Amino acid sequence: MVKPKNRYTQIIESIFAQKYKKGAKEVLFERDDLVQTAEKLGISLPKNLGDVLYSFRYRVCLPETIKKYAPEGLEWVIRPIGKAKYKFSLSSMPRIIPNELLAETKIPDATPGIILRYALNDEQALLAIIRYNRLVDIFTGVTCYSLQNHLRTTVPEMGQIETDEIYVGVDQRGAQYVFPVQAKGGSDQLGIVQIEQDFALCGRKFASLICRPIAAQFIKDNCIALFAFEENEKGIAVSAEKHYHLVDSEEMTDDDLKTYRERSF
Repeated sequence: MVKPKNRYTQIIESIFAQKYKKGAKEVLFERDDLVQTAEKLGISLPKNLGDVLYSFRYRVCLPETIKKYAPEGLEWVIRPIGKAKYKFSLSSMPRIIPNELLAETKIPDATPGIILRYALNDEQALLAIIRYNRLVDIFTGVTCYSLQNHLRTTVPEMGQIETDEIYVGVDQRGAQYVFPVQAKGGSDQLGIVQIEQDFALCGRKFASLICRPIAAQFIKDNCIALFAFEENEKGIAVSAEKHYHLVDSEEMTDDDLKTYRERSF
């Protein structure tokens, strides 16, 4: 028996089908299209209309009826292009997935016990654990400080964007950095569009600082993947990835320490 499509899938499929032209690399639509399409299909929309787009950015893939129109090696993503305006466009790296073969690095867990007791498996818990364990400092080699949580701002040609947390830092030379951090917990996945927005945010709000966007993802209990990104002629690329396993201090062995001493940066 074929499983019926959920309402989000029906809406996004219908919008793409209405707007797509053969060979197109971009498909533009607006927030009002969600409302009009839902009404046409007789579907009730959620109170938070943005959840329709959020779902296809970070929770689930776009349906096959849309994916099949992407050239080989590319996938459709949904990008903001202004206030209440969006586009389907092509990307070679729509989702940021941890490398399962990457070695873990044990870090003595400095998270306060009361935080561990009540923390949920969501992005806020992840951000708190990163902060208490100074993982941004360890990952980047820069002394960092949390500047602000959930920074919302407007960027030309993108509209309103949000970053989960902003760190600023200084290295041994005195050079100053800004690290926008995007975090995902539970079953949500990191998307390349968030990183594009973070680069735009840096250019808009912190133009004098060195911009190094970071993404964080729970891999499993007490294990966190961190990614760093750079811009090059091909777009955005992952420049570094590390997996940090938070453990009790007695779980750190002499063999672990020997491995880390001999490991290349």
